[in-house]
Amino acid sequence: MPRRREARPLAEHYGDLVRVALMEARPSGLQTRQLITATRLTKSQVERGIRHLRDVGAAEHLTPIVWRPRDGYMFSDDPADWIEYEKKQFRLILGRLTRMITGTLDPHLARYPDDEWAQLASAQLTGVRATLAQLTK
Repeated sequence: MPRRREARPLAEHYGDLVRVALMEARPSGLQTRQLITATRLTKSQVERGIRHLRDVGAAEHLTPIVWRPRDGYMFSDDPADWIEYEKKQFRLILGRLTRMITGTLDPHLARYPDDEWAQLASAQLTGVRATLAQLTK
């Protein structure tokens, strides 16, 4: 079982406030500004609370937190919402990975084609990239 990060007391408190606000708003979501108003936290405290929910709280309560442009942050019981959010996150990761490969690793290999590290990284990341591409479909 993966080890959970230890929550700092403030992050846990912020997460609890955000979770309560989102639960009260169900089935609707709340935009960041609305969460700030509902919780009386600052933007950075709300963001910290959301991170805590994603790291710890959602697993404890078995309800994923998702974000949609039209609805904001929300707890959803609909697996289609979870899948939509997960695919968007995988697209973001794939984009970052692709830029890292094309902007750093490929030029590294072009200049030093025999570099063992670059060859290893390229071989490993090619598989990761293919997997992420499949997950975004």
